[in-house]
Amino acid sequence: MAFEDFIDAQKIEALLSGVKEDAGRYREIFAKSLEKNPLNLEETACLLAIRSEEGRQELFDAARRLKQIIYGNRIVLFAPLYIGNLCINDCAYCGFKKSLKSTIRKTLSKEEIIQEVTALEDEGQKRLILVFGESPLYSPGFIADCVRTVYSVHSGKGAIRRVNINAAPLDVAGYKTIKAEGIGTYQIFQETYHRPSYQKYHPANTVKGDFLWRLGGLDRAFEGGIDDLGIGALIGLYDWRFEVMGLVSHALHLKEKFGVGPHTISFPRIQPANGLEELELPYKCQDEDFKQLVAVLRLAVPYTGMIMTARESPEIRNEVMHLGVSQIDAGTHLEIGGYSENSSAQNLEREQFQIGDTRGLDEAAKWLLEEGFIPSFCTSCYRAGRTGDRFMEWAEKGLINRFCTPNALLTLAEYLQDYASLSTKEAGRALIEKELEKMPEDAWKENIKNKLRRIYQGERDLRV
Repeated sequence: MAFEDFIDAQKIEALLSGVKEDAGRYREIFAKSLEKNPLNLEETACLLAIRSEEGRQELFDAARRLKQIIYGNRIVLFAPLYIGNLCINDCAYCGFKKSLKSTIRKTLSKEEIIQEVTALEDEGQKRLILVFGESPLYSPGFIADCVRTVYSVHSGKGAIRRVNINAAPLDVAGYKTIKAEGIGTYQIFQETYHRPSYQKYHPANTVKGDFLWRLGGLDRAFEGGIDDLGIGALIGLYDWRFEVMGLVSHALHLKEKFGVGPHTISFPRIQPANGLEELELPYKCQDEDFKQLVAVLRLAVPYTGMIMTARESPEIRNEVMHLGVSQIDAGTHLEIGGYSENSSAQNLEREQFQIGDTRGLDEAAKWLLEEGFIPSFCTSCYRAGRTGDRFMEWAEKGLINRFCTPNALLTLAEYLQDYASLSTKEAGRALIEKELEKMPEDAWKENIKNKLRRIYQGERDLRV
């Protein structure tokens, strides 16, 4: 079977080397972005060419404005749950690589999944992404069983309302099997869109060594009925600017072929991992460049959610959050079985990589509140069937903010009532009142206030 290569590396390299910083041009592009129009590769390259301090500040300001226009001040919270780290691949940068003998290998049993999900629900989590190594054991049927198990767990007032998946690319039949269990986003990181670097880090005698099989993974997902997809690049394997162009190319390809781009984009920076201390990484992305990366992506793909992971330190997350991020993980444990152990210590022999933000969910929620963000656990669009082109139709009509902000407030109120510390509860209640004050006095606002009262009286899972 032939797979399409839609990454025009020659064109990307020519644009990156040929486009120079031009204040007049990049201001034209800011104006286009602020009208919520996606950018093409030439326009994206113009923003990547900005190197002056003045230009970067204008870029950051534009990204902040666009994020506020489309998403408001919501930040969606989720947690990754690693199901198993068996792997047949030998990626040079990964703590789960098959040749690494010091890694402690484990796959959670059904009973252990229930224990982990119970611990997550008892913290207040509502959204999970299940993470799997690439192994014959982790078949579509196995993944589907794990999804069913997660949805079956209800601890106290807790429930996981949306399960997303980060797993290997599948064939069309495999995606159909998993789609039938009601998953949300299926996420595949290309790792690097630069083919020589991809071949350098992914041995050719492994499944993951096939660049085009992986690149076409989300095309097959669409064909299998999954229209809510996440793309990502591991920043640090090659020039970060090339990876931004690759991500935008991927988004444009999906939009052109299927009528809708990715629901989310992730841009994790490579971090230390067990047994890989000697790995040379000549393309590390520095903090100022990372901020520019996030701002450019925000402007280039205005309706796509942007995920910043706990790989980053609290300090960097605090800076970058304002530049267009819409989702983060919080209270994260990467050790297989780490949530039920409830330990803050990291053990790299049991983790894929080291994380930089080890704060618990309550501490992260309070931090967001103090920064003026609404911590959101909302899953309304998924459960109302607003995914793929239906989500984009709402987004392009400007309806996301109108519906998502109230639903974010309702899920925040649930969290405050059931799980938050006193100080977080006080900060959250104050923010909810502040958000209500912004709304005009009408039937819509009264509906939201009524649902908030019902939540405070004990009802759960109310939506507008």
